[in-house]
Amino acid sequence: MEFSVKSGNPEKQRCGCIVIGVFEPRKLSAAGKALDKASGGFLTTLLRRGDLAGRAGQTLLTHGVPNILSERVLLVGCGKEREFDVNTYRKAVATAARTLGDTGATDAVSYLTELPLKGHDIYWKVRDSVQTTADTLYLFDQLKTSKDKPRRPLRKLVLNVPGRRDLGDGERGIRDGMAIAAGMKLAKDLGNLPGNICTPAYLAEQARGLKKQSRKLHVEVLEEADMEKLGMGALLSVARGSRQPAKLIVMDYRGGHKGDKPVVLVGKGVTFDAGGISLKPGQAMDEMKFDMCGAASVLGALAACAQLGLPLNVVGIVPATENLPDGQATKPGDIVTSMSGQTIEVLNTDAEGRLILCDALTYAERFKPAAVIDVATLTGACVIALGKHAAGLLSNHGPLAAELLNCGTTAGDRCWELPLWDDYQPQLDSNFADMANIGGREAGTITAACFLSRFTKDYHWAHLDIAGVAWNQGKEKGATGRPVPLLMQFLLERASSKQ
Repeated sequence: MEFSVKSGNPEKQRCGCIVIGVFEPRKLSAAGKALDKASGGFLTTLLRRGDLAGRAGQTLLTHGVPNILSERVLLVGCGKEREFDVNTYRKAVATAARTLGDTGATDAVSYLTELPLKGHDIYWKVRDSVQTTADTLYLFDQLKTSKDKPRRPLRKLVLNVPGRRDLGDGERGIRDGMAIAAGMKLAKDLGNLPGNICTPAYLAEQARGLKKQSRKLHVEVLEEADMEKLGMGALLSVARGSRQPAKLIVMDYRGGHKGDKPVVLVGKGVTFDAGGISLKPGQAMDEMKFDMCGAASVLGALAACAQLGLPLNVVGIVPATENLPDGQATKPGDIVTSMSGQTIEVLNTDAEGRLILCDALTYAERFKPAAVIDVATLTGACVIALGKHAAGLLSNHGPLAAELLNCGTTAGDRCWELPLWDDYQPQLDSNFADMANIGGREAGTITAACFLSRFTKDYHWAHLDIAGVAWNQGKEKGATGRPVPLLMQFLLERASSKQ
C-alpha cells in the first residue's frame, strides 16, 4: 500500500473515502465538524437519528454527503474523548483499515491522525498509523492455493496533518513507519512459515537477500565446521539431533562512522523445537515453528535499518538450528563446553535456547559492542508471569534497561523488567560442571537470564524474553512481528543521539 501525508480541508478532498472520528456521545471530531458544516448538518442529522453513538469500534459508512468531493465518508467510533489513549487510537485506526478494505474505495484520506492524543505528537501518530494499518491488513496466504483477495483493495492512504508546518514530521513518520512495518512483515512471514520450509539454511538465505537492500550491509554465514573451530560446543550440542545443519548468521550493517561501536542484536533461531530427548508434549507442538521469532525480529530490524539508511552501526547475530530427538542427540546429563570455555551440564534438552545464545553472546564480544540485546522465545515462565502484553526484560546495566523500557512505552511495544539478582545464581549450581542449563521450577525466566549473564560480563547487555508476545494462539494464530517496533525505537533514538 502507498502511504503519504498532506494538509487540507476535508470537504475539499477528492478521493474514494474520508475517515473521521466520532467521540461518545455522538460528538464529531474537528474534521467531522468541518464536513458537517460544509454539508449543511448532514452528519449531525445522521448522528441524531442514532445511527452511530461513537463507541470504540463502531463504524458508519455514508455515501452522497452534500457539498463535498469525496465519494464516501467513514465515521469511526473513538469512545469517550477524555479516555482516548494509545489503545483506543490504534483500535480506531485498525477498525478504519478493515472497513476501508471492504468499501471498494481504492484510496482514502484519514483525519484520525489529527485526533488529540496526550503525550504523542503528529510524527508518532502518523508513524503508528502506518504500522497499525499495515499490521491490520497483513495476510499470510502464500501457501494457500485459493487466495481470498478483495476485488478492489485499498491501494493508497493519505494521512492528514493539521498544517503545512507539520508536513516534515508527517513525512518522517511515513518513512519510519513504512520501514518498521516492512520489518514486522518480514518477521511475521518468517515466523509463520512451517519448519519444513523455514530451516536454518532458509534463514541464512533470507539474510543474504537483505544485502540487496543496502551496500552498507554485509552478511556472513558460519557453517558447523567453522563453529567447531571456534569451540561453540553449546550451540552444536543442540543441533546434533537434526539433519539440518546449524548456521551462525552474522549481519553487519555499517551505517555509522568507522570507529563507532555497534549495537549488537542476537536472535534465537530455533526453526523447530521438539524439545530434543526431553520431548515436548504433542499438544500445540506445531507452534514450536515460532521458536525462531527472536531471529526473525533481528532480521526485521536489520531490514528496517537498511531501508532507512540508519546512521548507526548495527550487527545482527542469529544462531540457527533445529532441536530434535535422534540417536546422536544430546542426552540429559551430558556435559558440553561453550565457546567461553565454561562447561554446562545439560539437565534438560528442552532448555536449548540458552545453549545456542550463550555461544552467540560470546561471539558478540569480537565486535566491541556499545550494547548487546538478545531476543528470544526463551521461557514458558515468562508467559505465565507477563502474559501476551509485555516482553520480559533483564539486564546487567541499569541505564540500558531504562532505555529499553522507555522505548517500549514510546513504541507501544512494551517490556517489563525483572530482577537479575545474584541470589538466583545458586539455582544453576551443578555437581559435575561449571553450571547446569536449568535452575528448577522457581523463577524460570530469571534463572534463564542468570545463565546468559555468565557469558555477558564484558559488555552492557539486555535480554528480551518474547515467549509471550512473539505470536498469537487460537483463532488468530500467527506471528506478531514483535519486538521489531521496540528494537527500531531503540535504534532510532541511538542514531538520533549520535547525530
